[in-house]
Amino acid sequence: MKKKYKVFFVIPSLRAGGAERVMSFVAQNLNQTLFETTLVVIGSKKDYSYKIENTHVLFLEKSRVLYSFFPIFSLLQKQKPDIVISAIGHVNAIMAFESVFFRKTVFIGREVNVISVLTQIQPSKSWYSLFDFTKYSYKLLDIILCQSKDMARDMKENFDVPNKKIRIINNPVSSSFTPKSQNPNNIVPKFITVGSLVDRKGHKRILSALAQYKGKFEYTLLGDGEKADEILNFAKEIGLEKNLIHIPFSKNVSKYLKSSNVYLQGSYVEGFPNALLESCATGTPAIVYRALGGIDEIIENGVNGYIVENETEFVEKLNLLLEQKLAPETVSSSVTHKFNAPKILKEYENLFLEVLQR
Repeated sequence: MKKKYKVFFVIPSLRAGGAERVMSFVAQNLNQTLFETTLVVIGSKKDYSYKIENTHVLFLEKSRVLYSFFPIFSLLQKQKPDIVISAIGHVNAIMAFESVFFRKTVFIGREVNVISVLTQIQPSKSWYSLFDFTKYSYKLLDIILCQSKDMARDMKENFDVPNKKIRIINNPVSSSFTPKSQNPNNIVPKFITVGSLVDRKGHKRILSALAQYKGKFEYTLLGDGEKADEILNFAKEIGLEKNLIHIPFSKNVSKYLKSSNVYLQGSYVEGFPNALLESCATGTPAIVYRALGGIDEIIENGVNGYIVENETEFVEKLNLLLEQKLAPETVSSSVTHKFNAPKILKEYENLFLEVLQR
């Protein structure tokens, strides 16, 4: 019988989050004749937002990533995986130092943001941000896996990661996000944003732009975060309280995306925005502020939405999209042909097979 390659996926938790969702998706759906996967979750089993099948799941029950070094060391020593792939900066830093002791294992760090921009907008409070751990630790990893061209450029230009170590694999569109059969027949236009309520997501600049919109509308904020109260109070201050619906969490995001006319994104930086990708997959076009992080790889102006530079352009393109009523099937196919799950999974499998031949 042909040997299966052991691949460990290391993530901080199974809470709702883009990196956790993508990593767990890949772990569950790789070719099982080639790979035996294990999802190593540093956090608690209590923080469980995703149903996991077709892979082993191991919870370390640690409250902080820093406390996981020795449990992971022991696990790697015992299980001897062929590949370890981790995601998110502080987890990647820990795995980089683990890699020093396991030279026969290939270590891949999956970056989730354009770090040089993110640290300016939302400075990290993590232990590894006190020193230049990103630049140092990433030199220890065998591969830095980026989600977008912007991210790869950032790794090369600002963190001295050599080109030979960088790979780009975009995020996949889940098969649960299918195109709606027709545009919603809403009496009042419905807009939506999905994501954490934090500074980098730019909710305030979306609200400021909507304050300039002349018509009636309903705006759903789906997500929660440390800036939730501040954002909701800001909406009240500028007179949009009655237009706003806040839903902290839902397991049926697709339903809300399909019932909306336009998706709105105000992020100052992204990695490769899952919610934007998923909105387009359901056939809901988007108005997106220009920012680094794969946005121009997803949005095709006039096909599935528009990238805008300021509030005036935001409102102009919003009105245009409402008039155009782009066909949901066209909007959906613009992303599904590039980012469908089988295609992205194949790219992961090819990467793993490539690094194992070294």
